[in-house]
Formats: sequence, structure tokens, C-alpha cells
Amino acid sequence: MVLRRLGRAILPHEASQKKGTWLAYYAQFFDTVEINSTYYRPPGERQVQSWIKKVKDRVEGFEYSVKMPGLVTHQAVVEGDLDKAVFWANSFEKTCVKTLAEAALMGCVLLQFSPYFKNEGQALDILKGLLDAVSPGEYNYAVEFRHRSWLDEGKKEIDPVALDVLKERNAANVLIDGPGHHTGGVQTADHAYVRFHGRNYDIWYRGEKEDDHRLDRYDYLYKKEQLESWVPRIKEAGVKAAKVRVYFNNHARSKSVRNAFQLMDMLSIEHESKEIQLQDQFTLGEF
Repeated sequence: MVLRRLGRAILPHEASQKKGTWLAYYAQFFDTVEINSTYYRPPGERQVQSWIKKVKDRVEGFEYSVKMPGLVTHQAVVEGDLDKAVFWANSFEKTCVKTLAEAALMGCVLLQFSPYFKNEGQALDILKGLLDAVSPGEYNYAVEFRHRSWLDEGKKEIDPVALDVLKERNAANVLIDGPGHHTGGVQTADHAYVRFHGRNYDIWYRGEKEDDHRLDRYDYLYKKEQLESWVPRIKEAGVKAAKVRVYFNNHARSKSVRNAFQLMDMLSIEHESKEIQLQDQFTLGEF
């Protein structure tokens, strides 16, 4: 959960002139960030050490959450190759997760599975085998299912058998707000993980149009009333879990930052105040 950050504010234009200061600037407002680049390429030792250096001596209580590489969630798992999935997951845990944890900067590992990973055949065994091969008892892990076959008969919650797999291993069931995704509410761990993807249903499923002014599927600003419905759910999650992590993935044009501040206010979380001007970016279609 985001908390208050005190200290002299670094202005954005100042931060842009000094190498490594952007993250310290961000950390004045938020206590955590979700790293997406680890999905595309497992980080090397120098990369992880650079993340540590950027905040270790500048920011107290900051943490990184990292996405499991796609080599695991979108290749090996989809192919049904558990051995390969375990190999890459163990390597990632050793080189990235463990190193961040030793620096007291580790948040949660996000297993965002491919929409092509369906609940059929040996899928449950692969899920069990992968979670058993890593260390959800030592590090926080969260699982995001993206194919509707993982839902129960009512299509509102994850299948109870899959939920039991997560509960037995203290892996969090990610609570999602996004186009076509279940919202769910069942918690399966002593920590909780919430992700806001935006609600651009048309782009998400039918693709971008040439004359569309939106940058991408994540170019979405939540209305206040849409966030209000999440307030009691996040509070309830906070009662059951030792820590609740909330991330906004609707990052286009600074919309995630505005919505994050709004939600913090609704949850009565003290934070540094800042007026957020939505960036005026353009798409090729507008020319």
C-alpha cells in the first residue's frame, strides 16, 4: 500500500538533469513500483544492482515488485514444459528476487499468466509444480489468471480448485479491474495484490483504430465513482492481509498517477500532494 513520503521535493526538471534521480523523485509520493521490463528480459546482475543503488541510501521503506519473465509465463507454461518453466523461474528468483530481498527492497513477484494458458489438461499440475519450485513461503508471490477457463461456474471468481492451490502455497490471487477480467474478491495469502488496467473494452478486444486519439489500451482515466467501489474491497483486504499492494497499469498520459492519488485520498492515506497535469501526447492517427 502506498504511504506518505516526506522530504524536500525534487522538481521534475531538476531530476531530469541528474542521472538516477527520477526514481527518488517518484519515491517521494509512492512506496512501491511494479517493474514490467523483467517480463521482456530477465535482468542481469548489473541491472538489479542499479535498481538497488537508485533508492538504497535515498529512500526508506521503498520496494520493487517484479513481473516473472515471459519465458516462464508466456512460453514454457503455455507449451506445457514444466522443467523449462522451473529452470527460468529459479534463475530469476536467484538473480533478481533474492538480491532485492537481501537489500530489503523486495515487494512481490507477479506471475501474470498468458491468456493462452488455459485451465485444461495438465495446467493445474503445471501451476502446482511451478509454485512448488519457487519460494512463496520466503518471498511474496501473486498470480494473475487471464483466460476465462480459470473462472468458476458463475464466472465471478477463480475456480475453487485453483484457489486452493494458491492458498496452500500462500500465493496471492490478484484482484483485477480491467476489460473482460473477473474482479473477484477471494484472498489466498497473507498479502494482497490489486491491479487496475483501465476499461478500454473496444481497444482491448478489437484493436486500435487509425483515427483513435488514445495512445493504447491503457490510455484510460478512471472516474471517481469507479474507484469508490474499490474502497471497501481494499479495506477488507487490509483486514485480512498484512500488506496490500495496489498498482495502476493505466499509465498513458500520467493517468495512473492521478488515479493513484485519488484512491489514496479515498482510503485516507496521507501522501505528498501534487497537481497532476495529464500529458498532451499525440497518436499518428491525429495527424
